[in-house]
Amino acid sequence: MMRKESDVLGEMMLPDEAYYGIQTVRARDNFAVSGRTAVDVPHYLWSVAAIKQAAAKANCKIGALDEKLADAIVQASQEVMDHRFDDQFPIDIFQGGGGTSTNMNANEVIANRANEMITGQKGYDQVHPNTHVNMGQSTNDVIPAAMKMTCRLNLHQLIKEVAALEAMLEEKTQAFEHVVKLARTCLQDAVPITLGQQFSGYLHQVRRLHLALKTASEQTLDLPLGATAVGTGLSTHEGYLEQVYTELREITGEQFIAEDNFFDGLQNGDAYLEVAAQIKKLATFLSKMATDFRIQGSGPRAGFNELFIPAVQPGSSIMPGKINPVMPELINQIAYQVIGNDVSITMAVEGGELDLNVWEPVIIKALFESCTLLTNAIPLFVDKCLKDLQPNEAVCREYAEKSTALATVIATLFGYKVGSRIATTAFEQNLSVREVVLAEQLLTPAQADYLLDPMVMTDPKASAAAVKRYQQEVADSASASGLQKTIEETA
Repeated sequence: MMRKESDVLGEMMLPDEAYYGIQTVRARDNFAVSGRTAVDVPHYLWSVAAIKQAAAKANCKIGALDEKLADAIVQASQEVMDHRFDDQFPIDIFQGGGGTSTNMNANEVIANRANEMITGQKGYDQVHPNTHVNMGQSTNDVIPAAMKMTCRLNLHQLIKEVAALEAMLEEKTQAFEHVVKLARTCLQDAVPITLGQQFSGYLHQVRRLHLALKTASEQTLDLPLGATAVGTGLSTHEGYLEQVYTELREITGEQFIAEDNFFDGLQNGDAYLEVAAQIKKLATFLSKMATDFRIQGSGPRAGFNELFIPAVQPGSSIMPGKINPVMPELINQIAYQVIGNDVSITMAVEGGELDLNVWEPVIIKALFESCTLLTNAIPLFVDKCLKDLQPNEAVCREYAEKSTALATVIATLFGYKVGSRIATTAFEQNLSVREVVLAEQLLTPAQADYLLDPMVMTDPKASAAAVKRYQQEVADSASASGLQKTIEETA
C-alpha cells in the first residue's frame, strides 16, 4: 500500500510501511553520495531523539503541548533511541542545509510513529512533524546540540580506552626498566638509556593526552538548545528553556546546560576544534610510537632487531616466513586519516558565515570518524601488539656496549678532544670504546668496568658517582705517588 504526502514543492507517494516522510525521500535522493547515514555515527541519532523527547516533555509540562500528543512523541522518540527505526534514516551524512534533512527525518519518523500509536495508522492528523515534534526547536539549535551531546558520549569510550593504554604503558615501563639499550638522535647512535626510560616518555605523554581529552569533553556540556533559528529563542514558550534542560539531564544522565550566549553557540565551532585537536594529538602520538616500534623491530637479520613485535598474521604472498608489523602500520594509517579529518573540521569551522555555521554535516562525519577509529584501534593495538611486545635484550645491550657514544664519558674525564679521538679510533678500527681506552692505558680494567657500564650511564646519579670515584682514585694515586717521591728523595 502507498500513502500520499505533500510539501511546498508538491506531492509524493510513499510506501505505507515507511515511517519517514516526503522531506526524507527528497533528501535521500539529493544526497546519495557516501552511503553513510546518521545511524553510522555512534550516539548521534540517539542524541537527536533524546532532544525530541526532552522537548516534548518540557512543552507538555509548561502547557504548550497536549499530554496525549506529548506521551506519544516521548514513546516514539524512545523507540528511535532504542534503535527500532534505524532503517528509517536513509539520508547521507553529507547534506546541504546544515542538517535540516536529518532533523526533519527524525521529526517525520517520530510523528508517523506517534500518530500510529494514537490512531492506528501513519500520517500527521494528530501529531505533525513541525508543529508538534519540532515545537520550540530549529535545526539550527537541534543539530549542534546533538553534535555536542554526541561528542560527550563518544569521548567517554575513547577516554576509557586511553586509560587502558596508559595502564599498559605503565606496566611496560616497569617491566623494561632493566633493559639497557642505545638511544638514537637523528637516527644516529647516542648514549645508553633503558627501554623503560624510553617507554616512560610514552607513558607521560599519554597521561597528558588523557587529561586533555577529559578537559575537552567538559566543553561539550554547554549546548545551544533553545537558541532556535539564530540565537534569539524565537518560537519557544515561557519556561521552556529551563524545563528542556532539566528533562535532558534526566534522560541522558549528563549535566548539560545552556550556553552563556546562544549567538556564540550558533556562529562558532571552537568546541569542535578543541575536541578534534586533542584527538589529533592522540593519533599523532600513537603514530610516532608505532613508527618507533617498526624501526626498532626491523629485521630480523638486517635491521635494528631490538624489539620482538608479536606476529599476528603472515606478511607476504611471495616471501615465505616474512612477518610484517601490521598493528603499528594500522595505527600509522589511522593517524593519517585523523589528521586529514582535523583539517576538514578546521576548514568547516572557519567557513561559517554570519549567524550560523551550516557545515556541521562534514564536521559530524570527520570528527566522529576520527573518534571511532581511535576508540576501535587503541584496544586492538594494546591487545595485539603492546601487551606482548618484548625486547631482544642481548641485541639491545650489544648495541649499547659497542656504541662510540660511550666516549662521552671519556670527554667528561679528559676533555672533548681526547673523547673525539677515542670515538674516531674505535669507529675506524671497529673496536669498542673500552678496548681503545685500555689499549691507550687511559683507564684500568676496573675503572673501565664502572665508568663505561652502559647501565650506569642511564642513571645520572650513578654516572656522577662513577666519575667522582675515578677522580678520587686519581687524586689518591697522585698523593701516594708524591709521598713515595718524597721518601725516595729523603733517602
